[in-house]
Amino acid sequence: MSGSPPTPAGPLPGRPESYWMDTTPATSYAPLAEDIEVDVAVVGGGIAGLSTAWEAARRGRTVAVLEADRVAAGVTGYTTAKLSSLHSLVYEQLRSTRGPEAARLYARSQQEAVERVAAISTEIGVDCRLERAPAYTYTVLPERRDELRAEAAAAAEAGLPAEYTEATGLPFDVAGAVRVADQAQFHPREYLLALAEDLRARGGVVHERTRVTGLEEGAPCRVTAESGHTVTAKAVVVATHYPVFDRALLFARLSANRELVVAAPLAAGRDPRGMYITQDEGKRSVRTAPYGDGGRLLIVTGEGFTPGTGDAAAGFRALDAWMRERFDVGGTVYRWAAQDNSVTDGVPMVGPFHPGARNTYVATGFGGWGMSGGVMAGTLLSGLIDGEKSPWSDLYDPRRLLSTVREAPALLGQQAEVAKHFVGDRLKSSHVDSVDEIPAGSGAVVRVEGSRCAVHRDEDGALHAVSARCTHLGCLVAFNEAETTWECPCHGSRFATDGSVLQGPATRPLERRELPGS
Repeated sequence: MSGSPPTPAGPLPGRPESYWMDTTPATSYAPLAEDIEVDVAVVGGGIAGLSTAWEAARRGRTVAVLEADRVAAGVTGYTTAKLSSLHSLVYEQLRSTRGPEAARLYARSQQEAVERVAAISTEIGVDCRLERAPAYTYTVLPERRDELRAEAAAAAEAGLPAEYTEATGLPFDVAGAVRVADQAQFHPREYLLALAEDLRARGGVVHERTRVTGLEEGAPCRVTAESGHTVTAKAVVVATHYPVFDRALLFARLSANRELVVAAPLAAGRDPRGMYITQDEGKRSVRTAPYGDGGRLLIVTGEGFTPGTGDAAAGFRALDAWMRERFDVGGTVYRWAAQDNSVTDGVPMVGPFHPGARNTYVATGFGGWGMSGGVMAGTLLSGLIDGEKSPWSDLYDPRRLLSTVREAPALLGQQAEVAKHFVGDRLKSSHVDSVDEIPAGSGAVVRVEGSRCAVHRDEDGALHAVSARCTHLGCLVAFNEAETTWECPCHGSRFATDGSVLQGPATRPLERRELPGS
């Protein structure tokens, strides 16, 4: 976790659910039940997958979306849903590492994605509570003012209406900020559920509870679901957030990060009227959404950690305390967590899956900016499938080499962290010596008859044991008590206490284990 001050123990704030999930209906698209053939198969039903599928269908392609769980219910259902081309401090970094033209292309592609959501919302007639608002990257530290001034200059040079300011709508003083006007915020599930229905009206099909476990590239390609049914397609797009196939070795350049979210009602007159983010204080992100009868819901994000390593319970309490110290809010009504993947050079990977790719494409590594990034991916990939290369295809191409020597330290550091968990977690002792030490509602990795087991004791005292080895690449999982999940610290796979996959890149469940005497 971050360096936030200790917060008292006690009940966690709010109800453990995403506001976006709680205020939209559940979906129930049928699983794939037969072999089918389409022009484009999209693996993953989040914003990148659904945007790509919709754009391809709009171009006249036959499309199938294959989602392991429910559409718009994974990462997209737990986002903060900012639609912005101001992505923290990306422009000065891009200008320094890849040149001014790369920064301009990034700005143009992301801003066009913001406008694309507004245009599509109007075209398909969905009220997704889209609101225009300025975006701010701010600091409370005077020594960082020059960094913010440089970012404002780089963003303006890239073509955005960016300016440096020391005035914001926040109820506390800031030392400096970058401001970009006319950005947007929306309800992501209302938008995407309407997009899915419009996709079906255009002849596309959506299959939920259809986990894809196999991919054959070629002309045509073929994807296989765990049920054994196949989809034959002229093109396949892997949009599973973290790619579920490792043939491209993209995982070597991706790192997973989990961030916590708390939300509380706020009087409309106290709305800060903007979207805010800072890297100070362990990172904080702030926005509001319509809530109740004319009120607002304040949504605060932060306290990030690598899955399987952080104390989520302490993080939720720290984040809630920060919100209450700075905003006049009511009782916390929601808490949830979002997971993102970042690329070592800071730019998402969207395009051909790998150097020898045959009609296969990928979208990943949005680094916390998946709303604009996912929509951008939809337009870029649907064009590539039709043989049309966008002006920014090279910028996002997953086959690009390390952009500069400045990326190498990040890459080496990331792989050292993975190696630490892969080897070190096997050398250190278990969290507890026996299952008898595990309290109700908790879990731990325990050595049982020579093998490491991930053991959870539910609130009724019953024990549930599974293998502690992640089925992706074999790292040892750790228990997230606040979310009651097993998480892999190497590449971010997450599992339920019964071993079932909640989030990839793993595609196979943790194996069940029998405990002595059970």
